[in-house]
Parts: sequence; C-alpha cells; structure tokens
Amino acid sequence: MYAIVRTGGKQYQVEAGDTLRVEKLEGEIGDTVEIADVLLVADGEAVTVGQPVVDGAKVVAKIAEQGRHKKVIVFKKKRRKGYSVKKGFRQPFTALTIEEISA
Repeated sequence: MYAIVRTGGKQYQVEAGDTLRVEKLEGEIGDTVEIADVLLVADGEAVTVGQPVVDGAKVVAKIAEQGRHKKVIVFKKKRRKGYSVKKGFRQPFTALTIEEISA
C-alpha cells in the first residue's frame, strides 16, 4: 500500500516504514504528525484518486530528525566593477518516518 501526499508545496510517494525529508514542520523529535493532504491511495489493484484530496484518508508519521541540509553557496559578481557577494544558505528540513496509511 502506498500513498501520494502533499506537504511543503511538494508531492511525495510514501509507504509504511519509509523515511523522507520534507520542508520544516513544527514539532519535536518523537512527535506524531498527521498529513491530511493525501492525493492518491493505492492498495494493490484498488487505486483511489482524490479530487483534489481523498476524503477521510490520512498518513501518520513520526518526526525522526530536525536539521539543516548541506550549505549552498550563492555567489554574485559583476565584472570590472569590484562587486562580489558570497553568501551561504542551509535549508531546514524535517525527517519523517511513515507509520501508517489509512484510507
């Protein structure tokens, strides 16, 4: 059984037991999160597609980690003008472990 969920403006295909990194969600490590934006649920041959979400479907996940991705360097330069800017950015994320999918 798998589902397609929407969180943080992105869509993810998840199964029970999967671990995935999503945009930062509020909560502490070990907290339970319910994702109600379930776009599709597939159980064997039975596939339920939402319009836009599946009614009554939810995905229960546990927060496994709160962290930040590797640093991305942003470098700007204008030639012959003596202008250059170097900045670093680290995107925060939440790692979720999927516990159950209910339709």
